[in-house]
Order: sequence, then structure tokens, then C-alpha cells
Amino acid sequence: MDVVQHQILSLDFWQNTVSYEGKTFPSGTIGCDALNISPDLIEQITELCGSLNLFMGAMQLGMTNAELFISARESALQIIQNLKNIPPFSYLEEKRMAAYIQNVFSDEYLQNALEYAKSLASGNLMDALNPQYQKALTLLRVVPVLAHLGYSLGQFQDTMLKFAELLNAAEQERSPSGYAVAFGDFFSSNPSLSEEDGSWMSLTNASVQYVPAIQPGSDTPQLVKRMHYVSFVGMFRSDLFEGLCVGHAPKKCPICGRWFLTTNARHTKYCGNLAPGDKLHRTCRQIGNLQGRSQRELAGDHPIKQIYERRCNTINRYVKRGTLDADIAKQMKKLAKDKMLRALSNVSYANGSYEAEMEQEFLFTEVKHRKG
Repeated sequence: MDVVQHQILSLDFWQNTVSYEGKTFPSGTIGCDALNISPDLIEQITELCGSLNLFMGAMQLGMTNAELFISARESALQIIQNLKNIPPFSYLEEKRMAAYIQNVFSDEYLQNALEYAKSLASGNLMDALNPQYQKALTLLRVVPVLAHLGYSLGQFQDTMLKFAELLNAAEQERSPSGYAVAFGDFFSSNPSLSEEDGSWMSLTNASVQYVPAIQPGSDTPQLVKRMHYVSFVGMFRSDLFEGLCVGHAPKKCPICGRWFLTTNARHTKYCGNLAPGDKLHRTCRQIGNLQGRSQRELAGDHPIKQIYERRCNTINRYVKRGTLDADIAKQMKKLAKDKMLRALSNVSYANGSYEAEMEQEFLFTEVKHRKG
């Protein structure tokens, strides 16, 4: 197993499925799982990444020592330990990963890396292709993958949770074309690389290879698209986006608060996991179905609220694009909420002018009139 060969950071896509480490899922599963990693765990991983970053910096300067190396190895092993039961990292075999880390963070690999650094410093740039430095190149690839993991997971969730919430909206059309519209509204087609603009996450640093492969549970080979990544987070984003292409998308369960993957156009509201704290060991879907029509399987079935939520989403998109003043937008959303609450309690208003008054231009004009 070697990160250089991308076995740890590779996904096989075929039709509407993704295969990873010998396991096959509906595409989008791995990216959806990453949405559920807790902030506390990401904070723990980020702290462990500190010693790996120190070692990486020292190694780049040719100033590393045994103490930094041992500390980095211990942190790498602790990261594997902390993530062993957390999807999607739990799809990796923990014992095999630990043995791999022990092997790569060995004196033999370190010595090879130091020799490689000296060779490059002497001007032998072609040594990057020399097989005698394969161990060095492996170490130099593995260390950044782990050193940046905590920070990159935080970045992933900062942007992708917001995007998932957009997909989770009651009025969202749960189809490939509907997801394409939402994607275009959220991610700029000309992303910058600034941290303020999460649109850069629509980019993926990956290489694509087409190979015949036998899918788990099958006896015959299929031509699959094998994508090789340079980071775990890049792999998670790619899987999530590949899922959207075939109509798979994350949905947030209102019972347990976790994200789960839907694979069809139904507005499925509850996940099939065990409901937290339920003494009868029922699933969230079973609990939800007992809570009445307002929380049954068909989510967001109140048209008055759908109109309000749709309008607020549109206002937010205008603000993000810079075409609507944030203060005006805030007042428009407050006005829209007032109208929604009025419609819920006044049937004649709901059946009359409510929908027309919730139009973007109407709200904007009314707010401007009130200010004037």
C-alpha cells in the first residue's frame, strides 16, 4: 500500500456507485459521511497535526532530528487511532494503516529522505525520478497529507456544510438538474483561491485513469473511472459532487441531526439510524412517523413556509453575489417572515396576495418605501 500509488487516496466510480478500499457505496456516501465529523474531533486532529507540521518544516530545511521525527510518528499513529471508528476513515483497516505508518515513519525512510534532500541541494533535480529515492518520496507525500488533515477538514466543513444546508432546503428539487442549479448558485464558475470565497472547493486536484476492475460482489470486469487524489478532503469533495451528478445528495435528519444520503427524488426526511436516547431502539424514521403529519416522510409540505424559505434563499444568494445590500436584505427577510406568519394565521391573505407580496421586487420596493 502506497500513497504514491494512490491506493489510500483513490476512488473508483462506476454508474451511480463508488468503490473504496474494497467496499462499494452509492456515490456521494463518502463525502456525506465527512459532513458528520464532529468539530471537537477536528480540533483534536488539528492539535495532533502540530508536531507533523513541525517535522515537515524541519525536513524541508534539512534540520530535522530524532525527537521531531518520533513525535511526528506518534501523532500520526494517534490520528489513525482517533479516526478508526469515524466514517469515512473507518472504511480503512486500522491495523493495516497503523502498520503502514510505522513503516513509512521508520529510520530507513527518514535516512532516504535526508539523502534525497542533499542530492537535490547539490542540483541533482532528476533524482526525483530515481527509484533509489522511492522511500523518500513516499515519506514526503504522506507527511503533508496527515499534517494538513485537521485544517483541511475544518475548511471542508466551513464551506460544504453551508452548501449541504442549501441542498437540504424544503423547496430544493432533489434531482441532478435541481442540484446543478443549486451548485451554480452556490459556487462561482470563476473561483478565486481566497479563504473568503469557498468556490475554490469546486476545484479538485486529481488525476483520472480508466481501468477495468471487478466490482465487489461481481465476477465480471467493468470499465471504471479511477480518480487519484492528493488529500483526503479533495477525495471527499469529489465523491460528494459525483453523487450530485447522479441524483444523490445529503439530507439532514431532524431527529438525530446527522447527515444521510438520499438516492432518489423523494423528499425523505428521516434517516434509518437508531434514534439517540430511544429506549425502544427505534430508528429516526420510526420516531418521525409517530410525530404527525408535520414531521412525516414528506418534508416541507407546507406551501406557505416553502414560499418564505425560497425567498430567503434567493435573498441570500443576491447578497453573496454582491448585488444586494446586506442591510436591505436583512429587512427584506424580516418583512418576508412577518408576511409568512400573517399568512399562517389568515387564510384569506394566504389565498390572496401573499404569494405576490413575497416576490423579490415587491419586498425590495416595500423596504425602500419604508426607509424613504
